[in-house]
Amino acid sequence: MRNFYYQIWIDGIVKMRSRPQNAGVWKYYMMAFTGMAMALNLLVFVSILRDQLQTDFYDLSIHTPLGEKVNGFLEFFIPYLLPCILLNYGLIFYKDRYKRLLGNYKTYDGKLWAIYFIASLSLPFVLLAIAWFLS
Repeated sequence: MRNFYYQIWIDGIVKMRSRPQNAGVWKYYMMAFTGMAMALNLLVFVSILRDQLQTDFYDLSIHTPLGEKVNGFLEFFIPYLLPCILLNYGLIFYKDRYKRLLGNYKTYDGKLWAIYFIASLSLPFVLLAIAWFLS
């Protein structure tokens, strides 16, 4: 499973670095897009687990005077997106580890990363459609 994780990352990195318009910002794009995909996967996993266990574990309620939109953002960012970003930074970008990984994994011109990203964004909607259809 770890190899698949690195395979997806290296495929995305090679594709992002190859585009001239991404020069200087490709790391941020990769962290943002892949982190968001992973956070959505984590959200779906936790939601399914919550439903099956009938419990509210991993629930975070934030109440700031800044408003509901800020609270909602923080309730997603802190438990879902931040752990994914920190994990990805530590495993991929810390001390430029991706440079050592580049030679170890085959690339597919960004197609593997794109499939992962699109599947991650589609998963919540597909599961909702299946749940609606079966109910």
